[in-house]
Amino acid sequence: METTAPSLSPAGHAWREWLDENGPRLLLFARQQTRSQEDAQDILQDALVKLVKKLEDGSFSGGQEAWMPYLYTALRRLAIDVGRRDDRRRRREDLVSGDSVFQRGEVEHPWFESDSSDDEVRSQIEAGLKELPPKFAEVIVMKIWGEQTFAQIGESLEISPNTAASRYRYGLEALKKKLGSARRKGDLSI
Repeated sequence: METTAPSLSPAGHAWREWLDENGPRLLLFARQQTRSQEDAQDILQDALVKLVKKLEDGSFSGGQEAWMPYLYTALRRLAIDVGRRDDRRRRREDLVSGDSVFQRGEVEHPWFESDSSDDEVRSQIEAGLKELPPKFAEVIVMKIWGEQTFAQIGESLEISPNTAASRYRYGLEALKKKLGSARRKGDLSI
């Protein structure tokens, strides 16, 4: 694998191109999995470092097409670890202070940003996705914004492609219902 080593160096042109193309998708998925933009950026960096280490030591099997499924899986696992760590820390702090960050309303859950989208519509979609069960929301994000196939999603989430497809369908249906009810209430103008 001598030919791939130059493209993996941080200064490598091919690596930068790959990261420019796929970084926003990965960050979006990381943001969906974490509670803050900072945590999402941290776990994305950690996942990329893990990938590069595996590539450098030769323990990664597969070419560039296998990078995305590996990174989605790594992001998911790292987010779980960060969430557990933060929950333990928060419980310890709450015991000491008797005050919760949730009660103060300081927890932020960003999803995605787009300069071209209407802020009201974006916030409604973001809210709708947050209300979905995580197993549906993560498949929708990976399929639409991550541009992954159901086979790739299944590999990343360790589920069958058929399960990924059904979660996508059920999730979209639930999201349509949520957005439809918001629209009927006048909360959303599309």
